[in-house]
Amino acid sequence: MKRFIRHIAFGLIGLTALGASHQVQAQEAAKRSITKIAGDLYRFTNNFHSSVFLVTLDGVIATDPINADAATWLETEIRKRFSKEIKYVIYSHDHADHSSGGEVFADTAIVVAHENAKEAIIGEGRPTAVPDVTFSDQMTIELGGKKVHLTYVGPSHSNNSIVMNFPDERTLFAVDIISHKRVPFQTLGDSYFPGWINALKSLENMDFDILAPGHGALGTKADTTTNHAYMKEMYDAIYAGVRTGKSLDDLKASITMDAYMDWGQYQAWRPMNIEGMYDRIQMQRRGG
Repeated sequence: MKRFIRHIAFGLIGLTALGASHQVQAQEAAKRSITKIAGDLYRFTNNFHSSVFLVTLDGVIATDPINADAATWLETEIRKRFSKEIKYVIYSHDHADHSSGGEVFADTAIVVAHENAKEAIIGEGRPTAVPDVTFSDQMTIELGGKKVHLTYVGPSHSNNSIVMNFPDERTLFAVDIISHKRVPFQTLGDSYFPGWINALKSLENMDFDILAPGHGALGTKADTTTNHAYMKEMYDAIYAGVRTGKSLDDLKASITMDAYMDWGQYQAWRPMNIEGMYDRIQMQRRGG
């Protein structure tokens, strides 16, 4: 019996060591970069996630920290390259893969988010700093002669997603609601699609040239139109199909979205997009 317990103990130690080793390898393997977008606005990429930061005379306005390791690296690089401290950090929304790590900046920065994000961050126990300042519809942050305009886009990818417009750099930072020539992510979790479609329509009316999404390549304002068209076409087709009794398999076969075949992840994620929309339409509609 003692031998059996000892074997279990050694096995657990081995698994713990293996897990720690994988964590170290993941940290070592993280691909990180800082690239200039325009003017004093830069893009920070950590593997498959991106945020932006604005350098001003009086400090830096940063956005999604992504995670604690990424935030620590970014803070060090900003001090090294620009000799500045981060004075503001703005969360695009509460989801942990973008908002985590805000505590790294909390000693110098004011944390800003939508009011619904604060409730979710506290309620879900997100591993990040709780926002110091929140807003409901719009807010402008000014620092060192620079501005960023924050706009709540309504229930869409979450109930607290905001976009950030940097007017001097003609750049819009928008996370998870839009990408450049890439199909939306898998089953589109935590989403309200009529609101998401309206959010994309509202982006078409904003004044900017460069789109900086939270994932993938930089784009342009034209991406607002194509993303809006994709989401609306798919949603309308699924809604009509559900009303006439079509099954999920029927919809996956018939809604081919051929105009978007050249988009990234078309083959893998288009059926998953349909599945996610189908499930939520079934839950949210008031059928006969």
